[in-house]
Amino acid sequence: MNFVSMKEFDREEILEILKRAEELENNPNQDLIKNKIAATLFFEPSTRTRLSFTSACFRIGAKVLGFDSPDATSLKKGESLRDTTKMINGYSDIIIMRHLRDGAAKFVGDVSDIPVINAGDGANEHPSQTLLDLYTIKKEFGTLDGLVTAFVGDLKYGRTVHSLSKALSKFKCKKFYFVAPDELQITKEILDELDEKGIEYELVKDYKEILKEVDVLYMTRIQKERFEEPELYEKLKNVYIISKETIVGKCKENMIILHPLPRVNEINIDLDETKHALYFKQAKNGVPVREAMIGIALDKLQLNYKEKAKNEIIKSEKPLCSNNNCITKFEETDNKIEIKNGKKYCYYCGREIK
Repeated sequence: MNFVSMKEFDREEILEILKRAEELENNPNQDLIKNKIAATLFFEPSTRTRLSFTSACFRIGAKVLGFDSPDATSLKKGESLRDTTKMINGYSDIIIMRHLRDGAAKFVGDVSDIPVINAGDGANEHPSQTLLDLYTIKKEFGTLDGLVTAFVGDLKYGRTVHSLSKALSKFKCKKFYFVAPDELQITKEILDELDEKGIEYELVKDYKEILKEVDVLYMTRIQKERFEEPELYEKLKNVYIISKETIVGKCKENMIILHPLPRVNEINIDLDETKHALYFKQAKNGVPVREAMIGIALDKLQLNYKEKAKNEIIKSEKPLCSNNNCITKFEETDNKIEIKNGKKYCYYCGREIK
């Protein structure tokens, strides 16, 4: 099975994945996928995600091949992502891919004959990061229900925020706060989904006024590489900076601070040794979670997965998605459109089509 989007999994399935991760953390299994070959295709820079997936593969018996930059591949010669995928299918048993285009993982999942794990596709989704975030939260609070979560920073382009908010919305979350300047506020698509589920949320610009309510403070960096206008990045790059002075004694006693990393300057290092800072533990949790994902994808671990009802899918003669970073703008796709509640959405990146 593929791990492309958190939309594919319901509450029970998520909890089951986290349980498999906990079992592997407590009882390592070096023979789980012995002699399998994993292809790690990283078309975008990565430290934690690439290395923790590699570590996960080694710890459960797999061999790893792949690349960490498209500059060393035939993409420089004009090879399509479709052809790269078909080629890798002949060399490996599973694809773990990070790509700079929104919807690339969905596209590769459709054309691949072997399982695909999305390690981040543009500003779209990052399911493995989401699962390790959930794993960390659950280990700290013992539950994923009844919590108040504040997302801070780059919420427009932050794929980790998109995936985590979708996943947490499957639980009995108390409230979401989206803390961002107008230019980087959460997308309408995410808010529409929360409205459909009746989940309470609030858009705010100052995290300080809500600290006493928050259980999970999810910080994100302002992502320079996502900005089309350098001037806008310079304007916003220092919009939120938290430190021991701004957090300790002003938040709930058991509030935790998470961050998908890397950080730039949005979290002062003086917070690192406080009880609230869990971001390095969070990163470490990525290994057992990714072990579980790989094992499930290769049918070596059980997951009682239920096929989801499919929305109507139609095809267009040409790409209609308005997202300039959508994979449909860069690859020859089937130009699929998903019909949901009478509205049209790009099948690949999920952007609403007007």
